[in-house]
Amino acid sequence: MLDLTPQINRLAEAVDAARIEGQRLLVAIVGAPASGKSTLSEELARRLNAQKHPAQVVPMDGFHLDNRVLEARGLLPRKGAPETFDAAGFVHMIRRLKAGEEVAVPVFDRARDIAIAGAVIIPADLEVVIVEGNYLLFDEAPWSDLAPLWDVTARISPPISELRGRLIQRWLTHGLSRTAATRRAEGNDIPNAERVIARALPAQIEF
Repeated sequence: MLDLTPQINRLAEAVDAARIEGQRLLVAIVGAPASGKSTLSEELARRLNAQKHPAQVVPMDGFHLDNRVLEARGLLPRKGAPETFDAAGFVHMIRRLKAGEEVAVPVFDRARDIAIAGAVIIPADLEVVIVEGNYLLFDEAPWSDLAPLWDVTARISPPISELRGRLIQRWLTHGLSRTAATRRAEGNDIPNAERVIARALPAQIEF
């Protein structure tokens, strides 16, 4: 198993340096699909909670548009591309989180391939919200409106060749054949990863 201790140490130090008493801190962990954002986010939350700094992870994936909407728009084969999310709704949620409100957030059920509204509550007194997703530092509207809202930003940037292998394995895990998994990764996921990289805004921390 990959040892994330150096990355977690660096992120925890950045969070500690950015913390202001009585204000919620927003941490953005960004990267291409299968870059390891979810794992890093969960480990950072675990560390912060162990240090008595309440933290919770909010994935961007809860803002996937429903498959019926994507099908009607001819976008179902491109699910995961920036235009297949409720980007404006996501930006609005992040602004509410930044304001320190209690917020009900959606989550994405990958097994059922659907977003579930109001699945998690972020309480008003939560100190740190760790947001993870592909397009948190993305130079296209309205995603670019997010950049000023983050207090700490980190990007994970594995090589495309490594991402390709991880993405194929992800679809194999979901029951696709090797041929179908490769087609899914190369036809949609890799183009999305390349777009994330090409339109990336700067992050404070690069891994």
